[in-house]
Amino acid sequence: MSLWIDSVMRNDRAPTADFQSMLFTFFMAFVMGQVVGWVYQRTHSGLSYSQSFTASMVTLPILVAMMMLLMADNLSIAFGLLAVFAVVRFRNVLKDTRDTVFVLWSIVEGMAVGTGRSTLALVGSVFIGAVMFYLYVTQYGARHNFDTIVNLMFNSDSDEVSAAIDRVLNRHSLTSQLASAQEVSPGNVDVSYRLTLRNPARRLELESELRGLDQVQRVSIFAHEDESEA
Repeated sequence: MSLWIDSVMRNDRAPTADFQSMLFTFFMAFVMGQVVGWVYQRTHSGLSYSQSFTASMVTLPILVAMMMLLMADNLSIAFGLLAVFAVVRFRNVLKDTRDTVFVLWSIVEGMAVGTGRSTLALVGSVFIGAVMFYLYVTQYGARHNFDTIVNLMFNSDSDEVSAAIDRVLNRHSLTSQLASAQEVSPGNVDVSYRLTLRNPARRLELESELRGLDQVQRVSIFAHEDESEA
């Protein structure tokens, strides 16, 4: 452990393929990935948040570190890796970032075994596999601070309608957060709110009250599990 701390605090070093250096490299990549994922999760705004994308940010630095260990001081492996990526083609587009991570993992493991780096392949598979299970068990990147999304369009020229909307939302929810607001036409605003409802079974009642307000032109309500993660 003291060697690892000394490597971080005193000097940088070129990557090597010995067991302790591989563990140190993977551990540092994991820590950096956690930092990136945490910052992304805390600073993300809007409705298109993806838990799998956030979790993939933890795994990708480890995969990249494994690639760099493979290619260190070996141009033939570097060109071979580029050739592998050029050859691999997918009939279906991978829509989930997590799927892309698994494909990259498989490719890098194959490269490690094919170039005789069996120790790197074994350590990498165990370490990355453990990280994958950690992300799964902890549900890393999940955000459950709301259970309902309300999207509506109304005439912003009237201050009364905004106050009326706030009163309805406050009556039905424990917390209410404005997620986005956009002017779609002169005087008309499209807004989305994140809510934690007092009683999720009363979503239809909430929708009915919002539709009954003057100047409200459109109301859509979605449960949290319906939130787009595209």
